[in-house]
Order: sequence, then C-alpha cells, then structure tokens
Amino acid sequence: MDQRSMYSSASQPSVLQTNKVLRNTYMLLAMTLAFSAVCAGVAMAVGISPMMSLGMTIGAFITLFVVQKKADSSSGIFWVFAFTGLMGASLGYTLNFYLGVAGPGLIMEALGATALVFFALSGYVLTTKKDFSFMGGFLVVGLVVVLVAAIANIFFAVPAVSLAISAAIVFIMSGFILFDTSRIIHGGETNYIRATVSLYLNIYNLFTAILHLLGAFGGDD
Repeated sequence: MDQRSMYSSASQPSVLQTNKVLRNTYMLLAMTLAFSAVCAGVAMAVGISPMMSLGMTIGAFITLFVVQKKADSSSGIFWVFAFTGLMGASLGYTLNFYLGVAGPGLIMEALGATALVFFALSGYVLTTKKDFSFMGGFLVVGLVVVLVAAIANIFFAVPAVSLAISAAIVFIMSGFILFDTSRIIHGGETNYIRATVSLYLNIYNLFTAILHLLGAFGGDD
C-alpha cells in the first residue's frame, strides 16, 4: 500500500505538469493563429508585394531564433506573437493571388482541410496516448529531402515536381503533428512556447501545401 502510494504521488506531479503544458500550448496556439490570421488579412488589404512577403518571411525566421532563446522567459510570449504575426502577414500576397484566381472558396477549403487534419491527428494522439517519438529521424530526413528538392526546383521550375513537393509536405507535416503532440503528452517537450511554435509551423506549412494542391487541381497552375 505504501509503495503504491509512493508511486502514485511521484507520477501525479508529472501528469499535472504535462496537462498544464498541453493546456497552455493549445491556448497560446489558438491566440497566435487568430493573430496570424488578422495580420494576413491586413497584409491582403494593403496588397503587399512578393518582395515584401519574402522580407517578412526572412524577418520571421530571424525572429524564430529569438523565440527559441527567450522561450524560458516571460518576454518569449511577445516574440511568439512577433514571429506568428510576420508569418501570417507574409501570406498576404499568396492569399491575394488565390483569391483573385479562384475566389474565397478555395482558401476556405484549404483552411477546412487543414483544421480537419490537425484535429483528427491531435485527437488520435491524445486519445490513444501512443508514442510517436520514433518518427523523429524519418521526418527530419524527409524534410531535408523536400527542402533540397524545393531549392532545385527554383531553377528547373517543373510543375509536377512542385506538386510532388507540396504532397510530400502534407504527409511530413501530418507526421510532425503526431510527433510534436506525442512529445508534449509524454514529457519530451515541457516548454509550451516551444511546443506552440512547433505546432504553429506544422499547421502553417500544412495549410500552404494544401492550398497549393487545391489551387493546382482547380486548374490554377
């Protein structure tokens, strides 16, 4: 009896801590996604150029290094919003393009598909409690291969390769959603700011890849 009580009391703080990290992560993720959407809307209204979009993307990734450095301090919250705001605003040009070509329906379809994938995969991990940490190495290798292919395709500009890259990104980001959610619930990630950034990037890349695929199959490419 005493031994069981000791094990129970030892595991309880860990469970409570994990639940706290999970709750804080999803709260911050919801707020940053909303803020990112507002920034994207403002960028669309202003009508940002491709160069402005590229500049914001570069600025976002510079900010990402600051986020990682400040993640253990209270100022990390500010930098998370700065990062996600820049990422959202950088989408303004792309969203305006698809809005002009296919209308708002295409964007809403991409948003709906992204939400469906995220909630389905996250719900699966949270329900089954399965550990997907074994996927980490495969996902990183896949991401590197996709990045190399994407850089090469900048020079060759083959539409079929571009579609293949987007399809691969959908699968890789889906895997990262499983992996990152699993890390949170199994204690592999205890910092909710870093966890939020990871999930945000998964969702962001998933959305842009789905948008490109839907746009292509809709006859835009």
